[in-house]
Amino acid sequence: MKILLIEDEPKLVSIIQRDLTAEGHEISVALDGNTGLEMAIKMDFQLIILDIMLPGINGIEVCRRLRQANQNAAILMLTALGTTENIVTGLDSGADDYMVKPFSLAELNARIRTLARRNTGMAQPANIIQIADLVINGDEKSVKRGNKSIDLTATEYRLLEFLAKNKNHMLSRIEILEHVWSIDFNMGTNVVDVYINYLRKKVDKDFDDKLIHTVIGMGYILKHNAA
Repeated sequence: MKILLIEDEPKLVSIIQRDLTAEGHEISVALDGNTGLEMAIKMDFQLIILDIMLPGINGIEVCRRLRQANQNAAILMLTALGTTENIVTGLDSGADDYMVKPFSLAELNARIRTLARRNTGMAQPANIIQIADLVINGDEKSVKRGNKSIDLTATEYRLLEFLAKNKNHMLSRIEILEHVWSIDFNMGTNVVDVYINYLRKKVDKDFDDKLIHTVIGMGYILKHNAA
């Protein structure tokens, strides 16, 4: 896999570069945000490992600009900032995964393998999922409800698609974390609840028929309560 590492700590760069090279990956390195952004746009990478606190442009802004430029490489953020707010900010900017420093190389490699599998699967058409008047087009990664197009972030789309593929089935927060983000957050955080609320505001707020339901103390379910 061709990987771009954007990280300004030389010792960490050396450790990650040595380990990932030994795993058979092709690693390029940028030590600041501006250089990393330029390399990511001009060159073809499958994965970008991106620190948030960088000289020049910070990692959040790098991620936003890459997504605005329609760069589809998977983005894994590395940071010492691990609160729910930090996680949501990183994911909202377009990141696919989020690791908090310090971390183990074994965990980093596991995350990379998961992102590689996810990207391979995303290349396959998912076609249409319809629940009541909600229509999810997996080929276009678009969502409509009734005649209204719904604009979702990449993370919100993955969450809605996962709920829809498991319609009428209650999903726990742990299941959602594992399948949507492929990460094991501290379960004291409420990132799943935050994103469920985001979806409700976009998918359910203007409609009488609510599709996203809370199973108190257990998790969430997407279902249509037919009259």
